[in-house]
Amino acid sequence: MGIIISIVILAIVIALFASVIYIVPQKQAYIVERLGRYNCTLSAGFHMLVPFIDAVRYKRNLKEVALDVPPQQCVTRDNIIVEIDGILYLKVTDPVKASYGIEDYLFACAQLAQTTLRSEVGKLELDRTFEERSAINAAICREVDEASDPWGVKITRYEIKTITPPASVLDAMEKQMRAEREKRAAIAESEGERQSRINRAEGEKQAAIAQSEGERARRVNEAEGRAAEIRLVAEATASGIRTIAAAISEKGGNDAMSLRLAEQYIGEFGKLAKASNTMILPANAADVASVVKIATAAIRQAEEK
Repeated sequence: MGIIISIVILAIVIALFASVIYIVPQKQAYIVERLGRYNCTLSAGFHMLVPFIDAVRYKRNLKEVALDVPPQQCVTRDNIIVEIDGILYLKVTDPVKASYGIEDYLFACAQLAQTTLRSEVGKLELDRTFEERSAINAAICREVDEASDPWGVKITRYEIKTITPPASVLDAMEKQMRAEREKRAAIAESEGERQSRINRAEGEKQAAIAQSEGERARRVNEAEGRAAEIRLVAEATASGIRTIAAAISEKGGNDAMSLRLAEQYIGEFGKLAKASNTMILPANAADVASVVKIATAAIRQAEEK
């Protein structure tokens, strides 16, 4: 019988001892009350309390928590009803304030985020609610953080997850975006056509300039060629005349010249006879000596001048 009593007493002692021993995990804090009043805060580690006097009343998580804010309907400045939901990131910085400052700080932060969201969206038109998401997030985070400071809670960030306008507004927005895309496509096409025409005109201009430059160069080359040809012919003629004049001035030159003129005279008449059956001859055509004499006198006269 005594053994049974001893075992019972030992079990009671062990149970009592176990009830006053607490091992607090990392990033958690336990709020201890003594006789119903706040006594201390237990941080991570091993702790032992006074039986029947001390009691752990609250256990607070010091990690950052992601709190889902339920979707709600908000009215924009242009009286469009949109449904918006978000997510709030927060953490407990003072477990005592979080325990005694408010009943449920998670619920309070979510409600405060919703009311602030309605207030911020009401300042903007529908189109700007999509553009000003960052500004809305920052405003909600600032307002909720300031309000939750007495609760020992730090708001790190707020993010809008979705913005859902009514179906009619979505249809109108889709038509507007489609019209805008078609407008941009038309502008891009016209700009491309304009640039294409400019490029073609510029190419035709350059081609015309190049063609005119080529034509000018060709004409200059032809003119220079003709000038060079005329100059060479003139020089050759002058050289031939000088050679003839030199030959005439030599001994026997006049006789040779007379003979040459006679040959040419007779040769030309022979050509006329072959070319046509009808010939018009001068009165003294048969007098070759007179013709040669006249030519020789002309040449001598030219030499004297």
